[in-house]
Amino acid sequence: MPAFSRLVRFLAKDGRTYYGDAILPQGVSDLAKTTQARVIKGDIFGKHDVTDQVADVRLLLAPLAREDVKTVRCLGLNYEQHAKETGMPLPKYPVLFYKPVTSLGGPFDNVPVPAMAQEVEGLDYECELVAVIGKEAREVPESKALEYVLGYAVGDDISHREWQLKRGGGQWALGKGFDGWAPYGPGIVSSSLIKDPNNLRISTKVNGKTLQDNSTKDMIFGVAKTISFLSQGTTLLPGDLIFTGTPQGVAAARKPPTWLKDGDIVEVALEGVGTCINKVEHIKSRPKL
Repeated sequence: MPAFSRLVRFLAKDGRTYYGDAILPQGVSDLAKTTQARVIKGDIFGKHDVTDQVADVRLLLAPLAREDVKTVRCLGLNYEQHAKETGMPLPKYPVLFYKPVTSLGGPFDNVPVPAMAQEVEGLDYECELVAVIGKEAREVPESKALEYVLGYAVGDDISHREWQLKRGGGQWALGKGFDGWAPYGPGIVSSSLIKDPNNLRISTKVNGKTLQDNSTKDMIFGVAKTISFLSQGTTLLPGDLIFTGTPQGVAAARKPPTWLKDGDIVEVALEGVGTCINKVEHIKSRPKL
């Protein structure tokens, strides 16, 4: 088990970047409200210590440094009500796809929308529980699977439905893999604190309006089952992230669709973990060389 309870990675007021164990006021569980943390020394996936050094937080960053992330796996159609709202049959096996490491962003980073994703509407939100693998896992039984989890975060699998479903040649990754399209955080809550990841409220707000609000109980393939399945014949590594799917209420399923627009503020929240708040930002195209 990790020595920390609530892992955050942050830029401190002294100008340095640290891993730390968040210090939260009594009764507060949202890691987004972290203002101080005890600095962690060592390997967060191996031997590490939570020191007595307390640092003031200037800005929370993506919970893992890019070099500490191995892969970003994602599940599609993994909530029963979401699968139904899309009109698609419930999957018999987990629907797996990958996002590039460069798609990851921090809990307060803007979501950059490049020129090619501005050509047509279709930008969507997806609140998701993110499981972080803490130790190497292969051929893991479902009954032991949660023992391989370092902890949990909340993420937003930003998706462009036109590029995902119509222009992607049948592959989803193109419409989901742009830079910064997987903000997550605001930290990683240890699996020692979250015993049952499939009993948590999860939600999305856009400009203050709740558009998704459900429980992780609605997952078709729970976290333990997912990890066990993904480890069959494939080794999961410390630092692997698993975005476990989204509940109903996505923009694409609404009439009319509630596509994200430039300047929109998206908040995704997970009970016991906290909130990521990200602004949609259309970026200007670069001049052609």
